[in-house]
Amino acid sequence: MNLDRGSGVALWRQIEHVLTQEIADGVFAPGSRLPTEPKLSSRFGVNRHTLRQALLALADRGLIRIEQGRGTFVREDVVDYAVGPRTRFSEIVGRQDRTPGGELIAIVEVPADATVAKALGIRKGAPCIRIDSKGKADGQILTVGSHYISTERLPGIGDAYRETRSMTKALRQCGIADYSRKTTRVTARMPSADDAAHLKQPPNRPVLVAEWVNIDRDGMPVEYGITRFASDRVQIVFET
Repeated sequence: MNLDRGSGVALWRQIEHVLTQEIADGVFAPGSRLPTEPKLSSRFGVNRHTLRQALLALADRGLIRIEQGRGTFVREDVVDYAVGPRTRFSEIVGRQDRTPGGELIAIVEVPADATVAKALGIRKGAPCIRIDSKGKADGQILTVGSHYISTERLPGIGDAYRETRSMTKALRQCGIADYSRKTTRVTARMPSADDAAHLKQPPNRPVLVAEWVNIDRDGMPVEYGITRFASDRVQIVFET
């Protein structure tokens, strides 16, 4: 492609404009990898330094992300994840005209450690079901989460979740007609190797971590969870 070298507009700025338009037109879809720097330099007839100026400008505008050793990717559309008194993954995703989905990773029985016991108001070492799952929007993985529920209080929760693949429906089967969010604490950290693999992201990209407790209508804790969000695909919004 020939750039207008007599226009008075910097070449890197012209490249930025062309790539911006191609991203907007869907030539490069969200999440797709751009051609390599040598290929783009050859296409525009510029040196690598000029091309990198254009790519850095696109990255500064949030249109692409540059991953060391992997390449340059078009940023995915970001999902607003609203945290409030009623926090339901399917409802949050559905309100944004996206199709919610999920994938069960594992259901295991574990003894409650000190953190889980305190959150659920049970004794340390009491049996719990831990449900590990992924949350998706339009097939794209947004979250990987771990849900802890006391089996002494809700002994059939594991089977109910296997059947329904929905925490809301599973809790309803076990007698919890409705529940609400009591607390949510959000931090950021580097992902574990397993989390990076589940989220299909590089291990050097941070994840957002939400630690939360849901309670029933009587204010009793029914579920404690830790959700890890792909930080380039989700922004957490607190509703008041």
